Amino acid sequence: MNPTKLLLTAVYCLLFTVFIGCKGNIKEPAVAGVFYPADEKTLKETVTGFLETAENKPVDGKLIAMISPHAGYQFSGQVAAYTYKHLTKKKINTVILIGPSHYASFKGASVYLGGGMRTPLGTVKIDEKIAQSLVNEKAGVSFYPAAFEKEHSLEVQLPFLQQALKGSKIVPILIGTPTRETFDFLTDKLIKILRENERAIIIASTDLSHYHDYGTAVTMDRKMIDAIERMSVEDVERYLMSGEAEMCGGYPVILAMSVARGLGATNGHLYNYANSGDVTSDKTRVVGYSAIGLYKSELSKVEKETLLSLAKNTILTYVKDKKTLDADVRDSRLRANGATFVTIKRNGNLRGCIGNLEPIVPLYKSVINNAVAACSKDGRFAPMAKEELEGMEIEVSVLSPFEPVTNVNDIEVGRHGLLLVKGQNSGLLLPQVPTELGWDRNTFLENLCYKAGLPKNAWKDATLYTFTADIIK
Repeated sequence: MNPTKLLLTAVYCLLFTVFIGCKGNIKEPAVAGVFYPADEKTLKETVTGFLETAENKPVDGKLIAMISPHAGYQFSGQVAAYTYKHLTKKKINTVILIGPSHYASFKGASVYLGGGMRTPLGTVKIDEKIAQSLVNEKAGVSFYPAAFEKEHSLEVQLPFLQQALKGSKIVPILIGTPTRETFDFLTDKLIKILRENERAIIIASTDLSHYHDYGTAVTMDRKMIDAIERMSVEDVERYLMSGEAEMCGGYPVILAMSVARGLGATNGHLYNYANSGDVTSDKTRVVGYSAIGLYKSELSKVEKETLLSLAKNTILTYVKDKKTLDADVRDSRLRANGATFVTIKRNGNLRGCIGNLEPIVPLYKSVINNAVAACSKDGRFAPMAKEELEGMEIEVSVLSPFEPVTNVNDIEVGRHGLLLVKGQNSGLLLPQVPTELGWDRNTFLENLCYKAGLPKNAWKDATLYTFTADIIK
């Protein structure tokens, strides 16, 4: 054989062996005996004790993602137990663990591709199919072994998983410095994965503020927790950029929230909060910890009535006095971000309809803003006069996230609303519109095109999205 070819063959074989070895590698623990006990019996007793002490109060809604701290167990173990206590009766088979890289600097994200991760309690297997599906070199998502060598942010979660979800697999993801491509790819991919597997869940690993005095830390942490509970990715990002609040796992939490929001999560729920000062009594330089669940929760009857009342009173106040209603809403579900439309009718005829597509403001504020716009800024109508207030009918539509349409035959008239985007043109019709007007699917699509200012068949080469709506009237 040609010496050059022989050399290339040897190199190829070596690289192939290394790659397969990495995929099948069992990662040994890096922080056993430092962040948590290295002795199997002691570790099991420690984790079991934490879980037995933690409360598991029922939370309304479907659990989609969670947040857990990653400090030494003597500091944050009891808080972390609150996260995992809420998993003990769940039928979860795959946990997507997302944490920050503390020791290795790299661009994008690193996914551990295969084999497993060991703790003194045994080995947790990797869900290799999901892990390998996340690799995308263009998006900066690959397997970077050095990132996992010393990292503790994911490892400290494993003993809790081994006790709370025996037999579950993991997909370990470490975030370095993500690009927009990294973030968008992982968000879209994880939404798809969790949509197809309802027994999968995301757990983001983060601590909160670092090394402030006790009072300052509590103020900063409460601000961040409030933003997470409101599912406001925008406020989380703003607080991190401004320094108003802190998280060492900022990117993992933002990714988890974005995926959860894409799956319809409506609000977060704080299970437990504490900081190191609560444990050590040294309150001069503390680190904050939280356990939080992200849920998709239905609106209660009272909450629906509140939103409808807000819409009505906003319109009355604005038309009569040209003032925007100042509402003091304390309900945590209504303070969470949401997307709504407010529709006004008179004598069965449309009189105004305005909404927002993305959940970027609290739900109650979305209703107030859109109620003002519907009665005064709908370009199809003149602003409402006082004499039109009597006899008006009001609807509030609370929108779900948008899902891309891959087959128009999947569009269900009466259940789905539609959004069409083609170039600079776009149009939206709410789910109730085709039902009220007696349209079939094709007529629905044609009128959607007209709404976007396009020919009736433009939907055939446009981008379509479906959504549902909770209609309150």
